[in-house]
Amino acid sequence: MSVRTLLFVPGDRPERFDKAVSSGADAVVLDLEDAVSASNKASARDAVQAWLRRMAGHPGPIRLVRVNARSTPWFDGDVAALRDVEVQGVVLPKCEQPADVQGLPDVGVWPLIETAKGLVNSAAIGSARGVVRLVFGSLDIQLDLGIDADVVESELAPYRAQLVLASRLAGLAPPVDGVTMAYHDDAQLTNDVQRAVRQGFGAKLCIHPRQVALVHAAMHPGDAAVAHARRVLQIASASGGAAVALDGTMVDRPVILRAQAVLARAGQGHVLTPHAHLPTPSRVP
Repeated sequence: MSVRTLLFVPGDRPERFDKAVSSGADAVVLDLEDAVSASNKASARDAVQAWLRRMAGHPGPIRLVRVNARSTPWFDGDVAALRDVEVQGVVLPKCEQPADVQGLPDVGVWPLIETAKGLVNSAAIGSARGVVRLVFGSLDIQLDLGIDADVVESELAPYRAQLVLASRLAGLAPPVDGVTMAYHDDAQLTNDVQRAVRQGFGAKLCIHPRQVALVHAAMHPGDAAVAHARRVLQIASASGGAAVALDGTMVDRPVILRAQAVLARAGQGHVLTPHAHLPTPSRVP
């Protein structure tokens, strides 16, 4: 499925887990890191593990867990707790080199790029085995680089561009943008999402359930664009692989990829990576 929204829920608040699942988010991130105090790390891990066991086989959004960073005393325990539960991915904070993604459960890694070293190595990290998608840690990168960004985070534009480029070079889907902390400011959230999409991002971290629907609405390309994308895929499928034109434009690989991307933004298709195998037009879904 197309993942546009990843909703964080504190690992030590198990009463919120089911609510997060019903929020409409494409992925729920059970957080063992920043949202949990040191004194609650062990109990949060137990709560997450128990809930994941209970949810095994249940439908719903993708279930991810953000473990603590490798440099912390909780990392090994976090990883061990995930080895016998049903989880669809690990969000790895402070990822700085390809070796950081090794030794994790074989469920897919979402590296958080939130340090200068992580940015420099982001293309190599994205190319590491098991990496699903790069995630931009916009708050921590400001701390690491000593940046005091304005409300539109114009100072972070070069670093966002670097992550988009790294994702492209690694053949990954567009990266996930960082959080908008002002979760009651609908206008700011909408502006942040629209900026992220313009800059090449394909998803957004959320910290509150009310942000989910707003992000989906802000990412939606519009009914006209969705209708055109569907026409592109329909005519490509009907052509049986032959060259075909739509509204005076040839329907070739880039046009089909663009149509797929539009439907993914609308939550109606899969995100195709730039290097993914693309079926011939006669087999486009």
